[in-house]
Amino acid sequence: MTADDSFGRLDDDDYPAYTMGRAAEIVGTTQGFLRAIGEHRLITPLRSDGGHRRYSRYQLRIAARARELVDQGTPIEAACRIIALGDQLEEAQRINAEHRRSAALHAAAT
Repeated sequence: MTADDSFGRLDDDDYPAYTMGRAAEIVGTTQGFLRAIGEHRLITPLRSDGGHRRYSRYQLRIAARARELVDQGTPIEAACRIIALGDQLEEAQRINAEHRRSAALHAAAT
């Protein structure tokens, strides 16, 4: 990958551009918190060639959601589960809406 390719990827929400220290700073939390939500499998950071954790902007948004819940008094395990279930629900609703649109188009065509 050339330097130009790397710069183009910075707009990609899934590109692991942030080190653990920078990610913790952006989210306003500790590196230990990021490790903890990783242990609960809420996010799985990619690893650099040297084995260091790297986070994407998408992962930082999830970490910020978890931090908000924890700051409100929710245990970290529960916060991770709440976020995971919420994401699963959104995905199921999106799929259902697609199926309804498809069924409506099919019914209109017949």
